[in-house]
Amino acid sequence: MQVAEKISITMTPEQLQAVRESVAAGEYASTSEVLRDAVRLWQRQRQEDSERLNVIRGRIRRSLDDPRPDLTGEEVRAHISALHAETVKAHRNETP
Repeated sequence: MQVAEKISITMTPEQLQAVRESVAAGEYASTSEVLRDAVRLWQRQRQEDSERLNVIRGRIRRSLDDPRPDLTGEEVRAHISALHAETVKAHRNETP
């Protein structure tokens, strides 16, 4: 079992009011519970951000390692124009 450690924090009046209102409404048993929940949420968000960043880094690495030749600006513009034309056509076909 982990031993809890007491700390002191500074909050804005608005933040403290929100915490106290949440406890008074019965959403949490104490201000400590509110803050522990906030830290758990913060930790989960950091983990999700880290995972997303790792996916992006992987995509960048695969792109940099791709042996195929780079596309010219004109090739990119032509590809985007073709995709746009397909999208416009698809939307026109959907409209009654």
